[in-house]
Amino acid sequence: MGKTSRIAAAGLAAAIVALAGASADAKQKVKVGFIGPLTGGVSVNGIGGRNSADLAVRLRNADPKSKYEYEMVVLDSECKPNVAVQVATKMAADKEIIAGATHYCSVAAIAAVDTYHKFGFPVIVWGAVLPDITYRNKYPEIHRVNGTMINQNDANAALISSLGYKTVAVIHDTTDYGKGHNEYFSKALAKIGKAKIVGTFGVTADQQDFTAELTKIKALNPDVIYFGGLTPIGVRIRSQMDKLGVKAVLDGTSGIVSDAFIQGLGPLAEGTLAFREGAPVEKLPGGKFFMENYNKQKYDGAPEAYGPFAFAAMDMIIDTIEKVGPDRKKVIAALANVKDRDSIVGKITFDDHGQNTVPVITKYVVQDGKFVEWADSEYASGKRKLPGQK
Repeated sequence: MGKTSRIAAAGLAAAIVALAGASADAKQKVKVGFIGPLTGGVSVNGIGGRNSADLAVRLRNADPKSKYEYEMVVLDSECKPNVAVQVATKMAADKEIIAGATHYCSVAAIAAVDTYHKFGFPVIVWGAVLPDITYRNKYPEIHRVNGTMINQNDANAALISSLGYKTVAVIHDTTDYGKGHNEYFSKALAKIGKAKIVGTFGVTADQQDFTAELTKIKALNPDVIYFGGLTPIGVRIRSQMDKLGVKAVLDGTSGIVSDAFIQGLGPLAEGTLAFREGAPVEKLPGGKFFMENYNKQKYDGAPEAYGPFAFAAMDMIIDTIEKVGPDRKKVIAALANVKDRDSIVGKITFDDHGQNTVPVITKYVVQDGKFVEWADSEYASGKRKLPGQK
């Protein structure tokens, strides 16, 4: 063998050794999933959730101690039940995807739970609040890190009653989400017994004109209009209240806690009430850590109200895979035993239906173009007054 050949052979051998070393060091790739509304009227919430889940994946992939390298598969539910079933089926049928952080919209989540169960696909819901998502069935695949609408409606009814309001008109969308809010708010208000509902109006989720409903409500002259629905129609209702001269307080659910609500209304958003389970991000145990790392990524848009829950859901999925391996059945078994698990949103404990108990409910009021905690607001201190507030 000539000198040139020997050098070539030595180089080839070195390359083979280096390649073998690289292969030994390379981590097994594991796919995880994310589903949320990435297009449509509540897309800012879905995109904020996606970015937050992506952050959990990026941070773990940057950790040399992690056993696996994670790849996040992202699908768009469009906040539509039929689309949610399609994307849930697509994700769950892909055996390479081990688990998913899924759903901001309750109508999408409740439509998809049977699919996840059928395929034995473990999911952690990160934003949808309809109680039936976890409680209608006892599916071992279904978990949820955020709370339910029961808690927020109890807090809502309590605040409305404490402010001295006596009459409430209800507008709710006719999806499971809106009907659920109507049910739990009405029960909570009746239990307290200080205010009564003078009229209830169901509207479609894509309705544009609320003149008929608001004209009837104006004649009823309620102190408060309770709205059970999402940001797009919430913006339309508040805008049309102004045009028709309806002076009641608009009292919304977690479905309107979004920058898009304020952007859509401008000054008309002022004085709107809203409620959400969990603390604001700056008061979460891991809120500072989360926001610092989120901002470093320069994502297009804010994490929005449920971004921290999406991060917590994905982080728990990855933690579980690190512990038991990329095996759906083992992941489901491990998630059944989650007790007092630390996360950026606080301790997480799943009950026998996979539901986390989120004891904190945050009461918001829009003040000077921002959702401000009620207790910290000038409305709570009496410096400013809501319509009809004593």
